[in-house]
Amino acid sequence: MSEPRKLSAAETIKRESGYLKGQIAEELADLSTNEVSDPTYELLKFHGSYFGYDRDSATVRKKAGLEKEYEFMVRMKCPGGRLSAAQYIALDALCEKYANGTLRITTRETFQFHCIKKVGMKPLISDINRLLLSTLGGCGDVVRNIMTCPAPIKDKIHDKLEADTFMLAKHLAPKTSSYYEVWMDGERVADYPFAPEPAPAGNPEPLYGETYMPRKFKIGISTPEDNCIDVLTHDLAILSLFNGQEHFGYNFALGGGMGMKHNTPRTYPRVATPIMYVPADLFIPATEAVIKLQRDHGDRGDRQHARLKYVVQEKGIEWTKKTLEGYLGRSMDDPRPMGNYAVEEHTGWHEQGDGKWFLGLPISSGRIVDRDGEAVRSGLRAVILDYGMDLRLTADQNIILCDIKTSEKIAIEQMLRQYGIKLREDITPASRLVLACVALPTCGKALAEAERITLPFMADIEKVMERHGVRDEHIAIRIAGCPNGCSRPYGGDIGIVGRTPEHYSLYIGGDYEGTRLNEKVFDKVPFDALPGALDPMFAIWKEKREPGEGFGNFCHRYGVAAVKQAAVEALAADWAK
Repeated sequence: MSEPRKLSAAETIKRESGYLKGQIAEELADLSTNEVSDPTYELLKFHGSYFGYDRDSATVRKKAGLEKEYEFMVRMKCPGGRLSAAQYIALDALCEKYANGTLRITTRETFQFHCIKKVGMKPLISDINRLLLSTLGGCGDVVRNIMTCPAPIKDKIHDKLEADTFMLAKHLAPKTSSYYEVWMDGERVADYPFAPEPAPAGNPEPLYGETYMPRKFKIGISTPEDNCIDVLTHDLAILSLFNGQEHFGYNFALGGGMGMKHNTPRTYPRVATPIMYVPADLFIPATEAVIKLQRDHGDRGDRQHARLKYVVQEKGIEWTKKTLEGYLGRSMDDPRPMGNYAVEEHTGWHEQGDGKWFLGLPISSGRIVDRDGEAVRSGLRAVILDYGMDLRLTADQNIILCDIKTSEKIAIEQMLRQYGIKLREDITPASRLVLACVALPTCGKALAEAERITLPFMADIEKVMERHGVRDEHIAIRIAGCPNGCSRPYGGDIGIVGRTPEHYSLYIGGDYEGTRLNEKVFDKVPFDALPGALDPMFAIWKEKREPGEGFGNFCHRYGVAAVKQAAVEALAADWAK
């Protein structure tokens, strides 16, 4: 493996950590301080946690001579978003005991806990493991939570997607014993379904090595016919191919990723490029080959430039395919033809195919909390306790209640409404589809608000859309507090990306199906001006679009520059010049 002359600081920390053990246990046990060292901060990511502080109170506390209000975030690994009723009820109790009384669904089909104090870290993660769940690889430079379609449809297609997701989750999990030594005093929960096979003697990480991956590595498994997980935003996008219900292999697309930095052309978002067809018997070896390619050729000197997308973009498709063939020891066919991409919306009632139903519930920004007359947390807990249904977490921050009998549908719907929980028909498509990252006050990278401004922002956007007669159109809006892009803002119809406090960059022209990036049209739009900035764009969309043409596709066909010019002419603002 070739390496740069000078490794980044994070690479040195990984190499010297003893396969991710470091001094985590010792520092968390030291309650004389609320802080942790820089090496422990870096290593905690691999264990599923980020260390930070409450940014709302930081200035006031500093003026008062107080230290920052330090806290941790913990993110689970939950392949495919699958949870049992018992696991959900227990996690609900844990968020009350150790966190801020909320569960938050991420855009990667898992849960985050926020505002955890140092003393609560070990018992929380230990309890999560005893639920046959884990946080290992929830963050960090390893394969993250593997995503697939969450819909509990009982057919060969969805069974295969789930089986492959679970197989990869087990096979690609880090093998180091450090995780269990830190959080479980060396105990391993024997029934955990995604525990990897023991590593060979003297080789704790045969795939990852002592420095693991150059950066995080994301894998999604999907079909083009239902790209509900935005599969092309992943480092490795696995397109599972079917002839009817019969599986016949995979197309591997490489180099997707959303993260970038403002004013840094060396960084950019990218959608994955189809590279090769993979027959079923090479599924695991081909996946390992992609990981090895990034492991060996990713930029370990600059973490901002370390994702697989830069390797693929800068070395080219031919080099990428040839290198993969070298790892596999054989030539590989080009990708097979695929149908058009589409996205199924899994909110509302749907038949499972086994005589039962599933109900997808829209959850604003994925935050399961009781607020403003909508007792989402209490209502979900009550329904799940009464009916005992399993659950799925979705890539659009919603939740699916599974295995519901026809005779139970009316009672469940009535019970949810008693708690003020909105159902699909109560919310516009735009509000059902909007994504938002956490941002302030708990994310250290946030430049502006995201989750906390989503509800008022969407209320204003709905008014603008209604004025132009497009209120009920499906439109994907993604809001991010910083350019790292956790809410996938560079895909979809509209991206809104934090630029400075209360100012955002505005992107348009991506597509609802998740195959094309959008383009920046304005750089520093004040938050209050965002609905007005979109107003003339919606007007020209309504006037000039073709029948059934979505906003992003219209902007792409008509020309993003032309749509921008129409907005510039309608707006009298310095930022719109």
